[in-house]
Amino acid sequence: MSTHARPLADHLAAASDDELTALLSARSVRPDAGWQDFFDAAEALLEPSSIARVLPALTAAEATALLDAASGSVVGAERERLIALALLRPDGTPHPPVAEAVAGKTRPAVPDETAAPASTESVAAHAAERAFTTVGAVADILLLARDQPFALLMGGAVSAGQKRQLADAGLPVESVDPLVTLAVRAGLATPSDRLLRTTAAAEEWLRSPAIARWSVLATAFRDALPRGVRTEPGGWLPLTQWHRAHPWDPAWPEDAARQLEGARLLGLVAEDGSEPAWSEALRRGAAADPSALAALLPAEVDRIFLQNDLTAIAPGPLQPALDVRLRTMARRESASQASSYRFTAESVAHAFAAGEDEASILEFLGGLSLTGIPQPLGYLVAQTGQRHGLVRVSVDDETGRTRVESTDAHLLEAMAVDQSLRPLGLTAHVGSLTTKVGQDTVYWALTDARYPATLVDRDGTVAVRTRHPAAVPDHAPAPDYGPLIARLREHQGPDADAAWLDRELEAAVRAKAVLRVTVGMPDGSTRDLLLEATGIGGGRLRGRDRAADVERTLPVSSIRAATVVPT
Repeated sequence: MSTHARPLADHLAAASDDELTALLSARSVRPDAGWQDFFDAAEALLEPSSIARVLPALTAAEATALLDAASGSVVGAERERLIALALLRPDGTPHPPVAEAVAGKTRPAVPDETAAPASTESVAAHAAERAFTTVGAVADILLLARDQPFALLMGGAVSAGQKRQLADAGLPVESVDPLVTLAVRAGLATPSDRLLRTTAAAEEWLRSPAIARWSVLATAFRDALPRGVRTEPGGWLPLTQWHRAHPWDPAWPEDAARQLEGARLLGLVAEDGSEPAWSEALRRGAAADPSALAALLPAEVDRIFLQNDLTAIAPGPLQPALDVRLRTMARRESASQASSYRFTAESVAHAFAAGEDEASILEFLGGLSLTGIPQPLGYLVAQTGQRHGLVRVSVDDETGRTRVESTDAHLLEAMAVDQSLRPLGLTAHVGSLTTKVGQDTVYWALTDARYPATLVDRDGTVAVRTRHPAAVPDHAPAPDYGPLIARLREHQGPDADAAWLDRELEAAVRAKAVLRVTVGMPDGSTRDLLLEATGIGGGRLRGRDRAADVERTLPVSSIRAATVVPT
């Protein structure tokens, strides 16, 4: 049993519940820890393994302060933080096990907080272009994930197969994981059941102007930065100093590289390490000020050219809200400052499935086009509209089975023998097909097989379904330390000295240690005995008196002090 645990136990017992909660959380203590009293807690927190787990989380300033404390007390915010982490005593000196743990560690270099030089105009322009590209790439990822969530590996990275599909869509494979990280940080996407799914916040973000999109991403990036690179009141250290932030964390260099890549993608740092003007407010901890960035971004357009070959050309970056809607009815073929889109029967059918109709599509395209609506495109929309709804998927009120109906008998026959639909178990029934499979599953299976299916509610109205509803970010709840703290308080008796003595004696018996015991005599005097502890129970300590070579049994209540004698 560590003799150094007693002062920490007394300190913990005097702390408030909020202070204890902060300490237990910072030290990553499990809420179901089997501690019975504050002595257990103190001993566990001073275990070498527990100390080793918390040292990597220290910032460079805290690590330096801890080393300084080994040779003398420290002052300042670092001292208070280290006391709160139970690494320093209230007087600013380290607990002996902590001093042993840091002995021999190299003194870290404290980061220089001098801001990087401002970017030149040409360098800033390149950073702005990169930020614009990043915003567009994140939007592409969200739109793709909205239609078909991405498969994730155990570590949270996007699977290799999914990355190949994204590469086919024009996204650089090496940037997929950093871009996904930016989206998740901003709450626009979330991992759910090993899938990356979009959130409700993504819908609003996708329809926002590019500069507003960037502000959301950059602010979320700043707010999620590790503690070591943050500065008061909420800014960050110069990016050239981030590698020094957590000197005792062996995993930090790799993590710092990932953080810097995120900053680079967002244009928060230029290629030469200088600072673009739009980074300054975020670095200081203020709200994002993207005005300097906005001046360098290409102007968004709200018109397109519709062409006879069923393509559309946007002469500049299309306003996001218009782009998102256009991409429900046309497939984007190329993306740059001038983007191209292609209309197909499948893409227009997708728009109908998403709730559009012939009139709404033509009205939207007519208001968007600088060249009117070409006749081939009008025919395509009209023909798709005529086919849409030929297959109706409903639920039979009597049987509860899903019913597939159509005025086109040939379509029913085709579906009945379609091998891709075999898992549905479709069976003929009174001019229709029925199955036990759920309505939504049947509808999406038919849609995937390119049948003009429509969902019909029980009242006969056409329903619009979202195949992959927005996910809710899974924020892990904060650990509940209430029951643990309450248990520690229950065993917080008024006589801490007696409780500590009992623990010392029990530990000595387990270790078969030799104790120097001070015993109170009836006349008020005391006597020291050198006792080899052999047992304890019934309020009595048993042991062999080394001097008299006899067995003695002493009432614990008579023992004033006991110290272990080194062997």
